[in-house]
Amino acid sequence: MDGLPRVPDQRRPAPGNAPEELRPLSPLSPHFSVLGPVRAWHGAEQLSMGSPQQRALLAALLLRDGRTATAHELIDALWGDEPPSQALAAVRTYASRLRKVLPAGVLVSESGGYAVTVADGALDLALAEDLWAEAEKARGVSDLCQARSLVNKALSLWDGEPLANVPGPYAETERTRLEEWRLQLLESRLDMDLEVGCHAEAVSELTALTAAHPLRERLRELLMLALYRSGRQAEALAVYADTRRLLADELGVDPRPGLKELQQRILQADPALAEPSAAAPEPAAAVVRPAQLPATVPDFTGRASFVSELSEILSAAEGRVMAVSALAGIGGVGKTTLAVHVAHVARSHFPDGQLYVDLQGAGSRAAEPETVLGAFLRALGTADSAIPDSLEERAALYRSVLDGRRVLVVLDNARDAAQVRPLLPGMEGCAALVTSRIRMVDLAGAHLVDLDVMSPEEALLLFTRIVGEERVQSERKAALDVVAACGFLPLAIRIAASRLAARRTWTVSTLAAKLADERRRLDELQAGDLAVKATFELGYGQLEPAQARAFRLLGLADGPDLSLAAAAAVLDLPTEETEDLLESLVDTSLVESAAPGRYRYHDLVRLYARACAERDESPPSERGAAMSRLLDFYLASAARVYAIERPGDRTVDHLEVTGHVGQDFSDDAKALDWLHSEAACILACVQQSLGPSTLRRAVDLLLASKDLAESGASALRYELATSAARDAAAAVGDAYAEGRARVTLAQVLSKVGHFDKASAELERASELGDISEDPWTCGNAPNERGITAYCVNQHAVSETYFVKAIEEFRADSNRAGEASALCNLSRALDAMGRTSKAIELAQQGIAIYDDLGLTFRLANAKSALGIALGHADRHAEALDQLTDALQVFVENRQRLWEGTTHFRIAQVHLSACKSAQAAQHAEQALSTGCVGGDWMRANVLTLLGKSLHSIGQVDRARACWREALAIHESSGAPEADEVRGLISPIPTA
Repeated sequence: MDGLPRVPDQRRPAPGNAPEELRPLSPLSPHFSVLGPVRAWHGAEQLSMGSPQQRALLAALLLRDGRTATAHELIDALWGDEPPSQALAAVRTYASRLRKVLPAGVLVSESGGYAVTVADGALDLALAEDLWAEAEKARGVSDLCQARSLVNKALSLWDGEPLANVPGPYAETERTRLEEWRLQLLESRLDMDLEVGCHAEAVSELTALTAAHPLRERLRELLMLALYRSGRQAEALAVYADTRRLLADELGVDPRPGLKELQQRILQADPALAEPSAAAPEPAAAVVRPAQLPATVPDFTGRASFVSELSEILSAAEGRVMAVSALAGIGGVGKTTLAVHVAHVARSHFPDGQLYVDLQGAGSRAAEPETVLGAFLRALGTADSAIPDSLEERAALYRSVLDGRRVLVVLDNARDAAQVRPLLPGMEGCAALVTSRIRMVDLAGAHLVDLDVMSPEEALLLFTRIVGEERVQSERKAALDVVAACGFLPLAIRIAASRLAARRTWTVSTLAAKLADERRRLDELQAGDLAVKATFELGYGQLEPAQARAFRLLGLADGPDLSLAAAAAVLDLPTEETEDLLESLVDTSLVESAAPGRYRYHDLVRLYARACAERDESPPSERGAAMSRLLDFYLASAARVYAIERPGDRTVDHLEVTGHVGQDFSDDAKALDWLHSEAACILACVQQSLGPSTLRRAVDLLLASKDLAESGASALRYELATSAARDAAAAVGDAYAEGRARVTLAQVLSKVGHFDKASAELERASELGDISEDPWTCGNAPNERGITAYCVNQHAVSETYFVKAIEEFRADSNRAGEASALCNLSRALDAMGRTSKAIELAQQGIAIYDDLGLTFRLANAKSALGIALGHADRHAEALDQLTDALQVFVENRQRLWEGTTHFRIAQVHLSACKSAQAAQHAEQALSTGCVGGDWMRANVLTLLGKSLHSIGQVDRARACWREALAIHESSGAPEADEVRGLISPIPTA
């Protein structure tokens, strides 16, 4: 606001969450807010209030306190003197939409108007009014402490501008009224601050408020009084002079009489001004009130829920035996900043002072408790001669001095609970706020808080406040890249932003480019005496050798996290010992526990861990050995899953031998759970393992985890990893690995409908299979070539490939492969009208799968048989086979095959003249997705259109066919001709 200092923010609710104070008596009732954006919650769920006009309607009803508003009144509220021609219809539409979102009975129609029923305690404005009324009562009986607390609670309900972004004259009027009331509440609370002697604390807030509201004389009056009572008479008189000049320039008037009178009393040094009119009772003995808190940062950002939570705990210390909160988190996450900010927010609850010490627990020379106690005792007014020598005696005297006082103690950067315990006040009314890199689970009675990195929104806001709105606004994407490169870590963001702010010739994109290089990123994140690397170094330097080794080696893995079993493989240690090491690293905040048995690094900590590995790991070959062990673990485990899913399939016999036995699985479901939960980690490991010594194992890991592509959930990441493996194998001339990678890539490409690309990969794979004499490639390449030919309607060509695949699989004694090729050949012959032979081949495939116990692949065979039976008009038998297949695909989480089977079922229903059932299954195929990507989607749309046309929905059928035609034409698919014939002309129903 034109360079003026910003008014300090009130405590705000976390984004998306209702304030804790908003709790209706009935949990089934919704709760609302108007002291900020107009929002509604039902339980923990925030409801969508729709367009600005809908929110304006809701606001108008909420502000009527349950009274009915007529349609005319609502039109006037939303549009004033210039309503649109359809205003009444619009009001009814808005009300109807709101009624659908809100629970039943909340928005009611009465006498041609509307009303909103709000439960007690469920509207922030009503709650603020109740709190103000209670504050007035407390002030009336001279309970100023309670009155101030109640007014602060009322002010905390504001979340920015009231009725934010709500249009209409009524909202504008109410917005002005509510903002005026907020200022009146602030003035009242500040007046009470001065009454209880908190004048020094009030000066800062009043300075900001008078800058923001320069013509508000009451704020000027309070500021003059606060300055005078703080011993700053000249400044107090200067405030009056500024006010008089401003009023004359802006309004042409003089200050009001009360302000003039205060100026005269200050000039005369009126003794009655020196003390509060209702001063808080002081202890009989003179005491020292320490105020040791460091200054809070002016650009403190976010953390609203933590500020609220911690402030509430600290403010509740009165009447309780010592409130203790312990904040833990990684270095640079903002523990000290948050603790100091919260301490300033809560300091009014501790009128006898605030103590602060940096315990230097992250360094090599942590502060000794007896030294800290000596400093605390002196700060509390104890003479040096009265301070005993021993730790126990000093702690006892410390507690005695604090008896009867209300003091806040901030113990920053603590090493452990043992260092903290002697420094805790232990007295009723006192509180302690502790920060540390370790979780103080052994600090009895402490409220533990784990501080994580900022949200992307908070991170961008902090960056913007330091750099400036103008520079960030024009390069928002680059700014997001910067805070993401900083891992949303407050210290890193502050350093990066400070560097940019000091370099006017840099753009945000310049900084983003510098941080994009991971190997240089930590070196870039330093400014002056601030450095992210130095912060991490403090924690790393305190680790035991085994902890340090684990920290270094586990940081080498690229996956989003690591399971305990995978970590044990990396470290080559028993699971129990690995868990102890990892949990100890979690306690130091260098590693996070993502979930029970899973661990992860912050991005910048991972970079630091890798730098430590390059610098400290001896011998250097241990880094490669650790990653090789991880690859072995994933390959052996994925091979076990593959064998469980496909008993008798010889693929597992053709995989590289590993030095790890892999994860053990008690049943099929747990095996599949493991594979899908580890998808990102497996594919990251593949891409990290494309060097010459590990390339073949990386390719085989892709073969063993092919369910990740077939399920559809991880298909894109799987395709990227497979493409990288193909390129790596080609670069080193490994025909064996390249052939396998190309076949695997072709399988993925076929499933998304890229048949030309798949065919090119398979042609080269066949050549490589002949060169390497790899039986796996020699059998799978022609089988996949047959599939791609079949999908582009080259059925005779596909027959040739399938026959060759059968021969290769039989030569390798791969009965599962043989069964797959037989079923594929069945589909090709069926498409050429040789239905009887197709049924026979599918039955042969089923017999082999039955013999092997291959339930999953049996589903493919049943699908082939179902297709052929459908074409033979044996519809009931066809549906039996396809329904069995569908169940298996669902159980094995093969969504693409599930969708494809719905399509096949729809084909049978349409052939049997059951068009409604056909349309239903076609819709399920569309929503689930199918093998074959867009090409198959177009086929489903064509079938759906036929089904809809048969039941009389001609226009919808035309829409389906048009979409199908667009897809086929864009890819040059031959099916386009059939669809054109359907569209024009369409026979009349």
